[in-house]
Amino acid sequence: MAELQQLQEFEIPTGREALLGNHRALLRVADYCEDNYAKATDKRKALEETMAFTTQALASVAYQVGNLAGHTLRMLDLQGAALRQVEARVSTLGQVRGWEGVLC
Repeated sequence: MAELQQLQEFEIPTGREALLGNHRALLRVADYCEDNYAKATDKRKALEETMAFTTQALASVAYQVGNLAGHTLRMLDLQGAALRQVEARVSTLGQVRGWEGVLC
């Protein structure tokens, strides 16, 4: 249960915030690259710099999406296990109640 709480209260919200931060960073990179390309005398060099920034930014986003997806899947697995435990307890209680009627 502690792992589930850690995922729900820290890992997943932190991952979402990181993705939002990356979104803002990508917008800044795009603005910079567009401005840099427009002002550059050496368009080839500006294009290469843009490709390098884009590659790095997209790699970071891909890593964070994968990380967040992994945490989300783990949370769903833990919630499923907890639900199965509750289901088993309810089933057991139902069986006990059934026996009470037979014994009385």
